[in-house]
Amino acid sequence: MADPQLDQFCVNTIRFLSVDTVQKANSGHPGAPMGAATMAYVLWDRFLKHNPEDPNWPDRDRFILSPGHASALLYSLLHLTGYDLPLEELKQFRQWGSKTPGHPEYRLTPGVEMTTGPLGQGFAGGVGMAIAEQWQAEHYNQPGHKIIDHHTYAIVSDGDLQEGVASEAASLAGTLRLGKLIYLYDDNDISIEGDTDISFTEDVAQRFQAYGWHVVGPINGMDAEAVDSAIRSAKEETARPSLIVCRTVIGYGSPNKAGTGSAHGEPLGQDEIRLTRENLGWPHEEPFTIPEEAKTYFRKAKERGRGYQQDWQTRMDAYRRDCPTESAQLEAAWNDVLPEGWDQVLEGMFNGADGQIATRNASAQVMNAIVSTVHTLIGGSADLAPSTRTILNDKGHFSAEERSGHNMHFGVREHAMGSIANGMALHGGAIPYTATFLIFSDYMRPAIRLAALMELRVVYVFSHDSIGLGEDGPTHQPIEQLLALRAIPNVVVLRPADATETAEAWKVALERRTGPTVLVTGRQNLPVLDRGTYAAAAGVQKGGYVLWQSPNSGDSPDVLLIGTGSEVHIALDAGKLLEEKGITSRVISLPSWRLFDSQTEDYRNSVLPPKVGARVAIEAGTTMGWERYVGNTGFTLGLSTFGASAPIGVLYEKFGLTPQRMAEEAEKQVKQNKG
Repeated sequence: MADPQLDQFCVNTIRFLSVDTVQKANSGHPGAPMGAATMAYVLWDRFLKHNPEDPNWPDRDRFILSPGHASALLYSLLHLTGYDLPLEELKQFRQWGSKTPGHPEYRLTPGVEMTTGPLGQGFAGGVGMAIAEQWQAEHYNQPGHKIIDHHTYAIVSDGDLQEGVASEAASLAGTLRLGKLIYLYDDNDISIEGDTDISFTEDVAQRFQAYGWHVVGPINGMDAEAVDSAIRSAKEETARPSLIVCRTVIGYGSPNKAGTGSAHGEPLGQDEIRLTRENLGWPHEEPFTIPEEAKTYFRKAKERGRGYQQDWQTRMDAYRRDCPTESAQLEAAWNDVLPEGWDQVLEGMFNGADGQIATRNASAQVMNAIVSTVHTLIGGSADLAPSTRTILNDKGHFSAEERSGHNMHFGVREHAMGSIANGMALHGGAIPYTATFLIFSDYMRPAIRLAALMELRVVYVFSHDSIGLGEDGPTHQPIEQLLALRAIPNVVVLRPADATETAEAWKVALERRTGPTVLVTGRQNLPVLDRGTYAAAAGVQKGGYVLWQSPNSGDSPDVLLIGTGSEVHIALDAGKLLEEKGITSRVISLPSWRLFDSQTEDYRNSVLPPKVGARVAIEAGTTMGWERYVGNTGFTLGLSTFGASAPIGVLYEKFGLTPQRMAEEAEKQVKQNKG
């Protein structure tokens, strides 16, 4: 039986620990923790299956605090329930080197499941976690062996539900009928600028019902038993995701700030804290006081957690015994281990290939070869799979009716697609990929940035990489997108030049463990380079390599010709034209700036000899950034304007991306350097 007095005492412990945390930093958001403390307490105390002593236990429930600015609430819960987050860390809230940054950060703080910075990202990430749970349960659970069986919970805010990414993700979650996804909506009607009705008057419950969600409430989110009953109702609904609308009061307990915008994003102040203590009957004047009775009760979470995990471990031991193949595969997936020799299917895949092949088509062949050995590859596109060539043949389609499919249909929802893929990667046991046109990477950039910040292995396939897509025109022709993606720390961007480089690029993507990888593919057909004539494509692993150079030019050719993707072929043709004029050249394929820059200085200099000053680069995008490779005296062929609608051949000629133009610029460079 619940003890109402003890429950209220524990809720107030959360409130004042959060208030003191914010006040000590003199920075942060006390209002949401004060208002959401009751529903967070009920969820963590009565429902959340977790083990503070093993935050990474695979079958734990996932909890996401989507409004990350309310981080003091999460840090209080983590400390109180016994995670490795000492009280001293709460006293260092928002300070350099602490484990309690202003917004929760994955990998930094034990128990934090996701970096939730921009509003809406946590909402969408949770959808990805729920998808991953359902997919793994379908693949690995066997009769009598339910090894994967957990829920995904989140607290979401008014701000989250105003963001478009949350709407996109909610619509897909309803379509997929993700019944083990339960969100508590902290409906307090307050945002930074004041009452939410200045911009947000919709009926949220009706909206989510239209999405296909099970909606509970509105309920009194300050009433523990009402929250308890609502969560139980949500857990009983297994065919739809659930949204529990909890009416709360931001800054609850503060006599002068409760229910106002001023409680949102600034410390209460010492005088108001004193008044709040009096108002809520909190007898402890000393900041960061955790009464022993509350501490003892909260720490029971450790005992419960050990029990949850021990029970599961017993079942896991039986699973290993009865289902050795499935259990070995599952544990490899959890441990992020690729099957031994997984990439042998790619060896020599395009050797002796006749004719030409677009890199998007080559990527399709590579993906389908990979999934034959790497079971964890799962993903899809934003309604563009036939164009991006990202369908996994004969691997099924993930849906409300088929949980085992490897092909996902995100709909025309690029932003949610990226965020959901992050959630799948965070859950573990899956290697998610997404696909759309390169121009639409702008729509999912916030999710890519968070994937980089969290060091997630997500693969982004962006096809239609340049003006080479032709007649669709400037709205669909990416110009600045390559540079924008390269600018994101920890993102590796690869733009392969032919089918063989595409296979090597996929190897990079799957073997990376420290961040996302962008694979940029083209629509136009390109020759498959004869690797007997040109250098082996393994140099892609290093980001750049010498593809070809004039005979007898050694390490001192007259000019360096540098390119990526389809423009590498233009550089090769330019090299042949220069050869006819007696000018020696070296053609460098540079598919990844970040990988190349991470190599040793000796290797970089062996590819781009410093003493060769004549340099011409070519890429069908902005020229900005290429100065790092061509220097102040070199030249880059590219675009400084938007594209145009015309056939590809016309576009490349009109914009000066031709072998003749490149050879002319190279000849000028050589003459200037010799003059």
